[in-house]
Amino acid sequence: MTSDLQFLPTDPQFLLNPYSWFAKMRQSAPIFYDKEWQAWMVFRYDDVERVSSEWKTFSSKSPQPLGREDFTQSLPQTDPPKHQSLRTLVQKVFTPHRVEAMESRITELTHELLDQMKQHKQVDLIQAFSSPLPIFVIGEILGVPVDQRSDFKRWSDGVLASDPTAIKNMADYFRQLLKERQSHPGQDLISDLIAAYEEGEKLTGQEVVDFCILLLTAGNETTTNLITNTIWCLHEHPDENQRLRNDLSLLPSAIEEVLRYYSPVTFLNRFTQVETQIGDQTIPTGQLVHPWLASANRDELHFDNASSFIIDREPNKHFAFGNGIHFCLGAPLTRLEAKIGVKALLEEFPNLRVDSKEPLKPLPNIRVHGLESLSVLL
Repeated sequence: MTSDLQFLPTDPQFLLNPYSWFAKMRQSAPIFYDKEWQAWMVFRYDDVERVSSEWKTFSSKSPQPLGREDFTQSLPQTDPPKHQSLRTLVQKVFTPHRVEAMESRITELTHELLDQMKQHKQVDLIQAFSSPLPIFVIGEILGVPVDQRSDFKRWSDGVLASDPTAIKNMADYFRQLLKERQSHPGQDLISDLIAAYEEGEKLTGQEVVDFCILLLTAGNETTTNLITNTIWCLHEHPDENQRLRNDLSLLPSAIEEVLRYYSPVTFLNRFTQVETQIGDQTIPTGQLVHPWLASANRDELHFDNASSFIIDREPNKHFAFGNGIHFCLGAPLTRLEAKIGVKALLEEFPNLRVDSKEPLKPLPNIRVHGLESLSVLL
């Protein structure tokens, strides 16, 4: 790569704003092999759409053993027919009705957190609100106690970083909870998963554990970053901020624009099952491919004024929640939490603003786009 096309996945400034690099790559090297990562990187919308949806060519299952037993049987790591079997079972219990039924409870939890924030003039939005809200919500859905919150956050961060200790600790916790629910079922998702059948087959214990890890990690991190990134985007675009405050009916489309503009998940892992061609590049069998969702969502050939943040953008077919058979099952819950949470923040704190004196620190993981903290004045 030339010096002006540097991929710097550990540099804080790059992590805060990789978008100029994405733009250069879409223009100059839309299909690129990175020797250090030993992966093919895909940047344009149409190519990302293909790689993320053609599972017969681009598998989600690693051809190499992952060196662990836990978190290898969840939806993102499987292909059909296994993936379809898992997804069908999970869809039976993680239903739109279950999500809708959480709306009043999410609202209650939101206002409990906001009431605590009102005791201060300045808070870290992530610590005070963006992080605890989704952990409380996912915890209630799964039927786990609130006092495990700090453990869940620590484990969740570790799972994203592929830390084997964090994965094992979280898996061991859910294995113990699974045993308890098998003996004493409750009104929660784990109990329903245990009871789920599909053509006479139950989910295995490992599959239930892996789904719990997935739901807790993805539901926590994605929602935390979406809420935080929304306030971040509004801070960076004061005109759009004012438009939204003047008309909160724009909030659903504003949230979709945040998902496009600052996608919480930046790329996916895929593996070629056969030799294939993308653009003018031939990719051999068994190669790791990264379709960059965050780049596709800024593709000038697909989005008008792609680098602009426009809260009523229409159409807005972004890939923030993936694509094809792996489209995120938790997307409705994440959208609902963000809608309730951001609306309440803007209504309860009409003068809420980001403290410009505090430097922004990005999350140190290139797989996700967000901040470690966001100091806000109330």
